[in-house]
Amino acid sequence: MSDTGICELVITAGDPEWLAEFTRRLVEDRLAACGQEIATIRSIYRWDGGVQDDPEARVALHTRLSLVDRIIERANAEHAYEVPCVIALPILAGNPAYVEWVLDQTA
Repeated sequence: MSDTGICELVITAGDPEWLAEFTRRLVEDRLAACGQEIATIRSIYRWDGGVQDDPEARVALHTRLSLVDRIIERANAEHAYEVPCVIALPILAGNPAYVEWVLDQTA
């Protein structure tokens, strides 16, 4: 397997509507080809000295590896969280036509 040049970028947020709109803006600006949102997840994490248990939304964006830093910058500037979850997962292989579509849809 070889590097495809694309990744899945996961972002979570407490407000599903904000996350959907943020995703829409990323797609409109060609920073992501698409995003699949799960409107309700349960996040259990340590923050402010205690264990938190909160509902969140999660989106999986498909984008170029070269655009990850720009998306992180936008998330840091626009997200309500002090430390937003933004992680990139490599896509090592995939349907060549889909990989090409992701590359064609992003700048």
